[in-house]
Amino acid sequence: MSPPAPPIRCAGLTKRYADVIAVAGLDLTVNTRECFGLLGPNGAGKTTTIEILEGLTAPDRGEVEILGMRWTRGSSTRALRERLGIQLQDTQLAEKLTVEETVRLFRSFYRAAHSVEEVLGLVGLEEKRTAWVGKLSGGQKQRLAVACALVSRPELLFLDEPTTGLDPQSRRQLWEVIGRFRAAGGTVLLTTHYMEEAERLCDRVAIMDHGKVIALGTPRSLIASLGAEHVVEFALADGAARAPSPAELAGLPGVRAVRPGVDRTALTVAEVHRAVPALLGLLERRGAELSLLATHHATLEDVFVSLTGRHLRDA
Repeated sequence: MSPPAPPIRCAGLTKRYADVIAVAGLDLTVNTRECFGLLGPNGAGKTTTIEILEGLTAPDRGEVEILGMRWTRGSSTRALRERLGIQLQDTQLAEKLTVEETVRLFRSFYRAAHSVEEVLGLVGLEEKRTAWVGKLSGGQKQRLAVACALVSRPELLFLDEPTTGLDPQSRRQLWEVIGRFRAAGGTVLLTTHYMEEAERLCDRVAIMDHGKVIALGTPRSLIASLGAEHVVEFALADGAARAPSPAELAGLPGVRAVRPGVDRTALTVAEVHRAVPALLGLLERRGAELSLLATHHATLEDVFVSLTGRHLRDA
């Protein structure tokens, strides 16, 4: 007996808008019960990719299989859609409907569905049952959008930037919703540009830039590819006149890589307790004064910078 098809498989996926190539020959497989993250800056091709996988946009070239099926017209497409949950990047819900009315509306689209009580319990909106959608906070609206995606008891959940613009508390509430869905056996494809979110939720991530996957693996393995666990950032008060050269910085104890930037220099280091004193000593000998010194554990953001030379916020 052959193994079941992966929830998502695509090969050679390509999509062009006029002169812009949004997706450039993408190959991707997402495994059962996995939370898979598509990461990258705005314009990297994440939303176009997820819209093709959802059957909302047709690719110019390439193959797509979702839960072992292909997007075609007819009853097979209806059957496939009943197995999916989709939360769009900007879900527009009728503001004059109540939360309960909204869930009942979406529930009516499916032959099998959660009860209103069940789905509101999943996203923690029981107390807002009679509230108008227009009166909800941003975080509550996002949870309601996810509720509409979960109402059909999907096997596969697509979430496109689900926590953009939310405060930290609302973001963590949505993380809990995603965690409960996964605990029940569901598979998630998530797009985000929040690296903390990806590290917290995802089993594997693909970092995208200019429509291509430039790195793929577990968050831990991608961070380990930097060769060190810490990053030291510094800037000088008097500009570059007395700044040490990249070669001098690379020669400091424990330094694995040097990334000069517009407003600061970043050092990837294996041993902070050795690298920082050595850096301070070098700067003192050159008569340079610090305006910034900060350290942090290496993150997926640092992986992106090492691959592209740009920060996600700048990209």
